[in-house]
Amino acid sequence: MKRYLVLAMRRPDFPADVIEPHRAFLAQLRAADQLELTGGFSDGSGGAYLLKNVGSLDEARALVVRDPLVLRETSDITLHEWDAH
Repeated sequence: MKRYLVLAMRRPDFPADVIEPHRAFLAQLRAADQLELTGGFSDGSGGAYLLKNVGSLDEARALVVRDPLVLRETSDITLHEWDAH
């Protein structure tokens, strides 16, 4: 099963008020059974989440652009198709 790894690295001016909307976005993905796991990096530099049940890289991109981290341009986002085993 293909999965899509999203890396979100905080920009220097990262605003704390984007965290709750981002968590709500992740909760929506989880409710739709499209989120496998998520978490922040222990050094506070950002975090990652793993998408599942997404048909293609383009569909994954379409989901990620709805993330408040993207909408508010608070983080540098990298998306990778991942052949997890």
